[in-house]
Amino acid sequence: MKRMTLRKKGALMLLASVMSIGLFGCGNTSGGNQATAPAEGGQAPASGNASTGGKLVLYSAGPQKLADNIVSGFEAKTGVKVEMFQGTTGKILARLEAEKANPVADVVILASLPTAQALKAEGLTMPYPDAVNSDKLNKEWSDAEGHYFSTSASALGIVYNTNLVSTPPQSWSDLELPEWKDAANIPDPTLSGSALDFMTGYLSVKGEEGWGLFEQYKANGMAMAGANQEALDPVITGAKSVVAAGVDYMAYSAKAKGEPVDIVYPAEGTVVSPRPAAILKSSENVDNAKAFIDYLLSDEAQKLVAEAYLIPGREDVEAEGRTNLKDIPLLPVDWTWMNDHGDEVAARFSEVFK
Repeated sequence: MKRMTLRKKGALMLLASVMSIGLFGCGNTSGGNQATAPAEGGQAPASGNASTGGKLVLYSAGPQKLADNIVSGFEAKTGVKVEMFQGTTGKILARLEAEKANPVADVVILASLPTAQALKAEGLTMPYPDAVNSDKLNKEWSDAEGHYFSTSASALGIVYNTNLVSTPPQSWSDLELPEWKDAANIPDPTLSGSALDFMTGYLSVKGEEGWGLFEQYKANGMAMAGANQEALDPVITGAKSVVAAGVDYMAYSAKAKGEPVDIVYPAEGTVVSPRPAAILKSSENVDNAKAFIDYLLSDEAQKLVAEAYLIPGREDVEAEGRTNLKDIPLLPVDWTWMNDHGDEVAARFSEVFK
């Protein structure tokens, strides 16, 4: 029997809770929570980012500075007060689970597309098909029905310390070589959604034989080292030489600050990890949530994304100070396979690296 993914388990538990308190058309104790009714406080429609007032609760994964800048821009444009929780995708899911009896968040921004796919599949997201500029998004990264919008993305590569490495690895398999013995980190896929995206994406292309790469990594002394920043920090300080499946925007940001790091995208291809935003079906501030999605897709917010060294979600906006999407070699990943096998991949990877 196929195992249910961790993403789906969490989403399913959330769904059961939401259904039990009647959020799907029956209202709740707060009232006014249906998608077809005006949001609490009589806010104006979100079209065009009109000033709405009121509040929005946002759970956001990703760069703190970018999140702060987006919140500031949205508040200035709409008059909405944003209450934000910042954390990894894993921490956001854990918080949603802890609050399942009394949902709080209106919008989530995640660092993993399969996670958003799972939330949609379990009925936890609210569609917004009329989002402004949604037609300009990369269609492979966003939902055709408007359940989630990937407003930015990162790519996974090999990040290296330029003081320690004169000839960086050019292939994922290079890190199996003796010269990289005990010199590399890799993020923990149970803590990093983007790392899990890389592993499931790689395996969706390579099949069972793809596990040979990760087994050789372990045999060569590669260490599984926390989430993305925890895996990168030892490379910045020189305690390690490289990090496999490193998040590129973190490398570009550190490099811009003068840190001795750079990144290569292996020639055989890598995985891009879209960062989807979604309105939760339990939202009590629906109009403000829609206005926030509109803002994320606006020229202003997409420029902030580009300035943060991320790949913009809109195809008509180019990245700045980094490699653009068209120049990154990509693996032909299967997102459906990735979503269906996330749990078993994370569990098996942890077993290999224990």
